[in-house]
Amino acid sequence: MNAKKFQNKKILIGITGGIAAYKACALVSRLKKEGGDVHVMMTENAAHFVDPMTFETLSGNRCVTDTFDRNHQFNVEHVALATDADLFLIAPATANTIAKLACGLADNMLTTTFLAADCPKMVAPAMNTGMYENPVTQRNLNTLREFGIQVIEPDEGYLACGVTGSGRMPEAEELYAYVERELLREKDLTGKRILVTAGATRESMDPVRFITNHSSGKMGYAIAKECMLRGADVVVVRAHTTADAPAFCHYIDAVSAADMYREVMRRSMAADAVFMAAAVSDYTPKDVAEQKMKKSDEDLSLELKRTVDILARLGETKREGQFICGFSMETQNLVENSARKLVKKHADMIVANNLMEQGAGFGTDTNRVTLITKHGAERLELMSKEEVAREIVDRAREALVSSN
Repeated sequence: MNAKKFQNKKILIGITGGIAAYKACALVSRLKKEGGDVHVMMTENAAHFVDPMTFETLSGNRCVTDTFDRNHQFNVEHVALATDADLFLIAPATANTIAKLACGLADNMLTTTFLAADCPKMVAPAMNTGMYENPVTQRNLNTLREFGIQVIEPDEGYLACGVTGSGRMPEAEELYAYVERELLREKDLTGKRILVTAGATRESMDPVRFITNHSSGKMGYAIAKECMLRGADVVVVRAHTTADAPAFCHYIDAVSAADMYREVMRRSMAADAVFMAAAVSDYTPKDVAEQKMKKSDEDLSLELKRTVDILARLGETKREGQFICGFSMETQNLVENSARKLVKKHADMIVANNLMEQGAGFGTDTNRVTLITKHGAERLELMSKEEVAREIVDRAREALVSSN
C-alpha cells in the first residue's frame, strides 16, 4: 500500500501574527504523519497566538523564532534551512509580512529565510477584509505573484474581527491539498487536457424511484487526482458519488446515462486522454412515469431500453493521438470479455476487475485490476485505488508520449 507521501521532503511552514495561526497546527501534524520533515518558523507576534512548543511537539523539530539564538547549533540557520527545503509555505501571512516580502525586507528569521530560499514558495493571506481588499495589499500580492510566489486565495466568511467578507485563511485540509499538488509528483502531464468520468448514473422510473448501481466514484476520483498532481488540466463528468472530490479539478454534474453521454461528447474532442471510470447504466426505463407509480398487490413489470454506449462512440470519433481508456467489471471470463471490449470499442486500454475478488468491489479503498491493451493483459497486485490510478496514468502517459 501507499508509502508515506512526503518521505524525504523538507517543508518549511512560516507562521505570522494572526488568529488563523491555530489552523497551521492541524497542517503541521498531518504533514509530519505523512513523513514530512517539517520545520516551523514563527514571528515574535505569532508566538502570542500559538506557543512554539506546540509546533515543536507536532513537527518533532525545534521551532525557530529568533535569528540570533545562540543556544542552537553553530550554523547560519536561515541559510541551513533554506538550502535544501522542498517547499516554503507561510500560513497565515499577515498584510505586514506580505508587504515586507514584496519589498524584499528581511528583519526577522522568517522573512530572512524566505528571502534566502530558492524552493517553491506559497503564502496564504489571512486578515481583515478591509486590509485584504486595500489596493496596497493587492499590489503587494501581485508583486509576489510576479516573483513566482503562489498566493493561496483566502475564503469568504465570518472573520475574528466580527466582519463577514474575504480574508479568512482556508482550512488545513485545503492548504494540505496545495502542498500535495506541489510536491507529490513530477509534472509530466503539464499542458495535457484530461477528461474523467466518475460515479453511478441514475435512471428515473418516476419522480421518486430510479435504477442505479453501487459505484462510489472512488476510482474515477483517484485517476482525476493523479492526473491533476502531474500537472494536467482535468475535467470530471460525475454522476452520483459518495467519495471526496479531489481539489483543483473542474466538475460537470450528470445524473443519467443520457446526461453523461451529452457532457462527455461535448468535451471529448478537446481531451488528450479520456478515462471512462463511471459506472454508466446499460439500460434505462423505456417510459418514465410523470407521477409516482402507486403500489399495488400485483407484480410490477418495467420495460427497459438500451442506453447509448459512450465508450463505443468515443472510439468511433477518436482523433489521432488521443488515448481512450475504458473500464470493465466482470464476474467471470475477465480477460476474454475485456479483450473483446477493447477491440469492439476501439479503446487503447481496458481496466478490468472481478467483482467477486476480495478488495476489488464497489466502494472499497483497494482494487485489483488487469490492464488490457493490444500488447496483452497485465495483472496488477491488490493496491489502493490511488496506487492503481498511478499505474493507469503511467500507461496513458507512455502512450501519449509515443504518439507525439
